[in-house]
Amino acid sequence: MSALRLSAIGPRRKSGAQPVEHSLLLTATLCLLAFGVVMVFSASSTTSLLGESGDGALYLKRTLLWGALGLVVMRVLALHGVRIIHALTPLILAVSFGLLVAVMMPGVGVEVNGAQRWIGAGLFQIQPSEVAKLALVLHGASLLAGRPRMTRSISSMMPFLLPVAVMCLLVVAEPDLGTAMVACFTSAALLIAAGARMRDLMVLGAVLGFVVLLAVMIEPYRMARLTGFLDPGSDPSGTGFQAIQAKIALGSGGIFGVGLGESLQKAFYLPEAHTDMIAAVIGEELGLMGITALAGLFGLFGYAGLRTAQRARDRYGKLLAAGLVSLVMVQAIVNLCAVLGLAPLTGVPLPFVSYGNSSLLVMLAAVGLLLNVASGGRAAKLRVIEGGRTQRRRPAAKRRSSTAKGRNSSGRNRRARGAGARRRRRASG
Repeated sequence: MSALRLSAIGPRRKSGAQPVEHSLLLTATLCLLAFGVVMVFSASSTTSLLGESGDGALYLKRTLLWGALGLVVMRVLALHGVRIIHALTPLILAVSFGLLVAVMMPGVGVEVNGAQRWIGAGLFQIQPSEVAKLALVLHGASLLAGRPRMTRSISSMMPFLLPVAVMCLLVVAEPDLGTAMVACFTSAALLIAAGARMRDLMVLGAVLGFVVLLAVMIEPYRMARLTGFLDPGSDPSGTGFQAIQAKIALGSGGIFGVGLGESLQKAFYLPEAHTDMIAAVIGEELGLMGITALAGLFGLFGYAGLRTAQRARDRYGKLLAAGLVSLVMVQAIVNLCAVLGLAPLTGVPLPFVSYGNSSLLVMLAAVGLLLNVASGGRAAKLRVIEGGRTQRRRPAAKRRSSTAKGRNSSGRNRRARGAGARRRRRASG
């Protein structure tokens, strides 16, 4: 009988075993990271060897160093990340905004290719906008989980929308419109997961579209990028040069590619081959099969991340997982669309694959939090604010025990009252 009952229930997950979403997330991340290490070395070896450094493995060494540091951070956050980060979210948000202001100060920010986006020197340069994107997701998940009624109207969403707007204005001033767009799309995905109305999202989208159009029109180089996207052949040696070289690289690769390390476009033809345009090098060396494998790994990551959000134990975990997986997937989609000629070039790196110290560290930290949510981690004592009243959610086990105590005490009171009534009847009789 017991055997039949067990067979009807089906196989159970062993105690201590991780859910399948955890394994899929970890597998996809490690595969993308290994893919990125190989392709960064391939895409940068020629230019770094013939450049000022004279070391063909310069970017490989830096990627390995920051990748190792990122894996340590990912491991720590995968164990207790949700509890730690939830308590530190206000501090992380404040620090990220402070860094965004500091990066634009003369003598503090480092200017590269006309953009002042980095702080630090040499190997220890960081990009504050990468930290700010993650901070917005953490802040949004905490705020929307604690105030479920916030998504009822645009005015009630202002405590979340205002930090997003300020962060985007600071990033656009660097200038870095691509990162600001990624932050806006990620915030929109977080609002959708929180239950925002489609009508409100359409209004916000219209406002965002107007602001983006205005930002493009007031900056000549942004207008030139848009023109180069619409008609690259109109200026093949200027605004359309990078897009044309990316198409040449992808077309040269064919189905199976020219071979790993055999790319010609990476040798000073394709600008930023190891960062923003690394997907074009992958397409040339590994062909359509390489691009398909890359897209498949991101698809696996997105599927596992959304399943993690769906199966999270509480509202904060659901929103946090949804925001983090949206951050990675939006950035990947924007980069791949730009390389394939489906969107204007934005300078957004490909997560886990492109060279970038700050991006790699932040992306691996996001994966650590996702793994913690997938394994059942939750924030301690999440505050729920509804109707102006603030309450602390008790763990489910404590709620069940208090309910059971209430039932037991009420049962004992009923039995005591019944016994007292019977004694009074006997005394009167």
